[in-house]
Amino acid sequence: MKVVLLAGGFGTRISEESIYKPKPMVELGGLPILLHIMKLYSNYGYNEFVVCAGYKQHVIKEYFADYFLHTSDITFDFTKGKNDLIVHKNHADPWKVTVVDTGLNTMTGGRVKRIKDYIGNEPFMLTYGDGVSDIDIGKLVAYHQSHGKMVTMSVYNAGQRFGVVDIDNEGKITEFREKTQGDGNMINIGYMVCQPEFIDYIENDSTVLEKTPLETIAKLGQLMAYKHRGFWQCMDTVREKQLLENMWTSGNAPWKVWKD
Repeated sequence: MKVVLLAGGFGTRISEESIYKPKPMVELGGLPILLHIMKLYSNYGYNEFVVCAGYKQHVIKEYFADYFLHTSDITFDFTKGKNDLIVHKNHADPWKVTVVDTGLNTMTGGRVKRIKDYIGNEPFMLTYGDGVSDIDIGKLVAYHQSHGKMVTMSVYNAGQRFGVVDIDNEGKITEFREKTQGDGNMINIGYMVCQPEFIDYIENDSTVLEKTPLETIAKLGQLMAYKHRGFWQCMDTVREKQLLENMWTSGNAPWKVWKD
């Protein structure tokens, strides 16, 4: 099963860093947050990724083009009049990474529509490139396979900042809506599992994933909620970046479930 990562937005709320790079390439502990997310999936055996790039997409491509340089010790040997490169202590992960330029101004749904050919007729996982979690991917996939619906979306109680979803007693998501004064409801944190036919509900580049596509399948009873009760945190602002950075440097990063 491939993992699709949404990594094409402008990241305007963290513009202090996103002016130079896409938000998913902003670093935590010297490692782009995108790789923190990839390492979570890889920890559960999912090693094939499709990155939906857009804004400054060349930064993502260049990072993976030089992946050995970022993850290994390197000797550059010019003594023979050539540029010989020797890789020591190869730490590269066993990944296959496809980076797709899905357009500068394409909306989240449109980006998924554009990578349809790279997915094929198979279920796939889908998440945002700016939120870290200790979610159990194995249990998430097992839950998706158990109910037979089109999409499973992970949800989390993060207070009242975000729009919320209503969930019935069977776990079906019945409505997307804006938060109200009394809400303590679950929010969409990504980490979805999708059947391939879900892409057919996305119309074009201007389609917002969280609007018509997900709202439509919710009304059809085809959107299920996986309730995550562990850790999740997005990185929308410099303050949130610093919060996550402090967790990482203190050795208390709940999302680091992989071994070095």
